[in-house]
Amino acid sequence: MNSPSVKVIVLNWNGKDLTLECLESLKKVSYSNYTIIVADNNSSDNSVETINTGYPNIPVVKLDKNYGYAGGNNRAFNSLKEHKTEYVIFLNNDTIVDKNFIFPLIEPFLSNKNIYQTVPKIFYQKNPKLIWYAGGNVNLWTGKVSHKGIRQYDNEKYNLKSLTKYATGCCFCMRYNDFKEIGGFDENFPMYSEDVDLSLRIRKKGNEVWYIPESIIWHKVSASIGGSFSLSKNIIFPFKKFTGIKYLLKKLKKIMIFKVMLKILFVEFLLPDQQKDMM
Repeated sequence: MNSPSVKVIVLNWNGKDLTLECLESLKKVSYSNYTIIVADNNSSDNSVETINTGYPNIPVVKLDKNYGYAGGNNRAFNSLKEHKTEYVIFLNNDTIVDKNFIFPLIEPFLSNKNIYQTVPKIFYQKNPKLIWYAGGNVNLWTGKVSHKGIRQYDNEKYNLKSLTKYATGCCFCMRYNDFKEIGGFDENFPMYSEDVDLSLRIRKKGNEVWYIPESIIWHKVSASIGGSFSLSKNIIFPFKKFTGIKYLLKKLKKIMIFKVMLKILFVEFLLPDQQKDMM
């Protein structure tokens, strides 16, 4: 029986050195039926030429401008129409992958049609046993999004497959047809939170996002950078991240207002008077 076909999409923008290192790690992957595609967001550092020279067998989708994370990945995905594949892995170029990272991400889909997204365990590249992501939390009441296990050393509690609230855009896997059905990334996000939005849309449909610790990658990010942010207020972060979160908050506003109204109705009409007095 042939292994399911997998396309790995690596997005690049003026990051040729990072991309070359990522591709070098991907070249060593043990999975038998995968191919790599690089999408270049109109780089000005000779990325395309450098990648073509170093990896002439890896196709590069050259985009006419910088479409950002969402737009670049969507266009790379759309380019796959001519090359049928069953699964797609979206992978940041500032990552190094374990040679066995693909199959654990694919395996859960084979027995559960309700799973729409799988995501690996991610470590800091500079501290290979320090966790950057071991699942995601999203609290729509407080507006807080965070990584489980952030800046914790790996231990047994992070080695269990589990449902998770969102898959980080650093690396995740989906069936080709599911990503197409869900409509891809929302390109209205200028940067950040488009991954949270994608997982929320998946879960809103009643489908599942799973954290798969048997799949491992390393992310080249500083351990001093936090793995949480707020969708609401009182958190200081870069402006681009803020604008992405602000847009997500607008999208969630109706959902959050609806939840607040339900809570008010519950308190006013369903809760006994004695319990109201205690609130």
